[in-house]
Amino acid sequence: MSAFWYCVKHRRVEDDTNLCPPIDRLGPYATREEAEDALAIAERRNEDWDAQDDDD
Repeated sequence: MSAFWYCVKHRRVEDDTNLCPPIDRLGPYATREEAEDALAIAERRNEDWDAQDDDD
């Protein structure tokens, strides 16, 4: 089973055959499409966490 990551340094999707260092990537994601959406996914998660912090 392949996994996909998004490299924030190079702004590209990578598979498990060619990876940048862990500090530069988000993932793993199950599909290339999810990895392509990595920045939006991260932004939504951050907004959710911020909202939870505001509730506390």
